[in-house]
Order: sequence, then structure tokens, then C-alpha cells
Amino acid sequence: MSGYCFAVSFICTALMVAVFLIALNRAHEQLWAVYTLGGIILLMALSALYYMPGSLSFDGRTLDIHRSLRIKQIPLAEIADVRLCQPTMAAKRLCGSGGWFGWYGWFSEPDLGRYFAYYGRASDCFLVTLRSGRKYMLGCKDAPAMVAALRSALAKQRPAV
Repeated sequence: MSGYCFAVSFICTALMVAVFLIALNRAHEQLWAVYTLGGIILLMALSALYYMPGSLSFDGRTLDIHRSLRIKQIPLAEIADVRLCQPTMAAKRLCGSGGWFGWYGWFSEPDLGRYFAYYGRASDCFLVTLRSGRKYMLGCKDAPAMVAALRSALAKQRPAV
């Protein structure tokens, strides 16, 4: 993850914990409000852990997106195109995180359309387009090597005409 992600994640998490502790310390008669706040913070943390991008792997058959609580698999047969592509400043977050434990969720850009993102650093991204038209903006440390591996596997899978 980028330095920005680490800073945003640390600051936001510290602020949420501080607000909860202050509310817990001051709420003598309205504990229901403190418990509601604690539940909301816990729900946000669990959703961040569920979607937070960790790493990518490719075994020749599936592209695996390793997240903290689950691995999302994209079969090679479903991939139509792979190319290096960085998100731009024109990207609009539709629903997701813009730096708290990475970038994940639905984003939209004028030239790319809507895509689901899993990345920690914008400079290490590539775009995967599925046959269904769904798009994923993914990131890993060596994006050019991952794109080359995926393209090579796609070329072997689809015979030249």
C-alpha cells in the first residue's frame, strides 16, 4: 500500500477508536448510543477487512485476488482483455474506500466507465476486462509482469486465426 493509504488508515482508525472511547467515558445514561456507535465502527472495520486488497496471484487457470477474509477468483476463460492502466484524478468513487486500507469498491471514469477496484497504490495498476463487460482495476508490485503473464496465458488459450 502507498504511504497515503497507511496514513489515512492509521488516522481514520485512531480517530474512530478515540471517538468511541470518549463517548464510552462520557455516556452515563445513554449507553445505547455508545453501543450503536461501537457497532457501526465494528461493521466498518469488518467491511474494510473483507474487501481490503492484499495481493494477487495467477496459477495459469485463475487470477486470484487475495483479501484479508476471502480470495476472489477470476477464471482465465472469463478474461477478455488485460492492459496496464492507472486510475486518474477523474475517477469518481461510487461506493467504496478511497484510501482506508486501500482502494476498493465501485469507481467510474469518463474513458473507462464503471469498474471495481482492488489496489493499494495507483501507480501499480492494470485493468482486467471480462467477457461479460465487467471491469476490475487491480494492483500489485510488478504490474507489468502480471499483465505479461496474463496476456501470455490468454494467447495460449485462444488459438490464432
